[in-house]
Amino acid sequence: MASADVHPASEPARWKYLNRVRTRAGPFTDPDSFSGEAVASAMETMKILGAGGLGCELLKNLALSGFKDIHVIDMDTIDISNLNRQFLFRQSDVGSFKAEVAAKFVEKRVKGVKITPHNCKIQDFDEDFYMQFQLVVCGLDSIEARRWINATLVNMVNEDVEDSYKPLIDGGTEGFKGQARVILPTVTSCIECQLDMHAPRAAVPLCTLASIPRQPEHCIEWAHVIAWDQEKPFPSLDKDDPEHITWLYQKALLRAHEFNIPGVTYSLTQGVVKNIIPAIAATNSVIAAACCNEAFKIASNCAPFLGYPDNNYMMYSGNDSIYTYTFKHEKKDDCPVCGNLARKLDVDPTWTLRELVDSFAVRPEAQLIKPSIRAQFKTLYMQSPASLEEQTRPNLDKTLTELGLTDGEEIGVTDPAFATVSFKFKLKFKQSD
Repeated sequence: MASADVHPASEPARWKYLNRVRTRAGPFTDPDSFSGEAVASAMETMKILGAGGLGCELLKNLALSGFKDIHVIDMDTIDISNLNRQFLFRQSDVGSFKAEVAAKFVEKRVKGVKITPHNCKIQDFDEDFYMQFQLVVCGLDSIEARRWINATLVNMVNEDVEDSYKPLIDGGTEGFKGQARVILPTVTSCIECQLDMHAPRAAVPLCTLASIPRQPEHCIEWAHVIAWDQEKPFPSLDKDDPEHITWLYQKALLRAHEFNIPGVTYSLTQGVVKNIIPAIAATNSVIAAACCNEAFKIASNCAPFLGYPDNNYMMYSGNDSIYTYTFKHEKKDDCPVCGNLARKLDVDPTWTLRELVDSFAVRPEAQLIKPSIRAQFKTLYMQSPASLEEQTRPNLDKTLTELGLTDGEEIGVTDPAFATVSFKFKLKFKQSD
């Protein structure tokens, strides 16, 4: 078959083979309504948002896949340790913002692509900002950030406005393992539905941190949990503020020297405090390619994407060989973000409210660090403002029974990290022996 008229004549030779895929009707397109030129044109004007630790791979792949209006969010600056895997950066770029350097590099190499960098946190933007995009592709390196963007996109959905549905393509890596998934907000299972697959890091006993640290991570946790609370160098800890991380790093370093523990570095301090998932270049490239592949399929309709019709989650393992599989992660009716039922919460009625509050941090299905709790007719405990925290603090030492809570009662839990979400739980009292 001749290919001279397969792609728009104005397109450079770079896109010749790409257009053989996106401009030709295939087995998954409607031959009566399909227009190859319309697909190519739509991809050029489609606004894509990319964010997170897979940024270099994602930007390169999206730009070379025909997307020409891309925004990227990353508040981090380039550290020398990034140069071993983030190939858009050079030694002269150390100290510069990642988003700006990556955008300029890709724009220079792929002519006609416009990349808008944002040197900030994803939480710094409101729903109006995210409403302008047709696709959101995330390679975020923390569970907290994933949960926030997931909740925001679900909260944006208006059933009467078709453009309010923003597909979220999420990729993540941990060592030689990784996953890619497509989330259609309110339609398929969301990140919160799948939260128990990302178990929280095991807590280190305070006695170990305070008296006998054995690992560099213990020294960092000591600086994070104990030294910060004792000295309060800043009003509140901002884990994304380099000045705050530097303070913790210096304190952890002194602690490590005191106990002759090697291995405390600035990047490790960031990783422990922000619970950053470790990255390997090869795994990043595989998962970023999978995410971009899903974006291309959604935009061009050249093949079914993850989640249509069933399997919405792809797992990758490179530990022993290369192995992938896909499966369907079910939407949960009791999901606090996309569901409408309260989630069952097994508790002991003799627990104090303090024990209940602390349990939310380690429960795989919750992972809430600073929860505030309300019952149906009263506020039990509020983390902020300070006046309300002081007023409700005496409740922390009362048992759930003393507070009047009963088996089957619903409580609402909020956390400042997820301002738009109220987590609903239904208390299930454990039966005494």
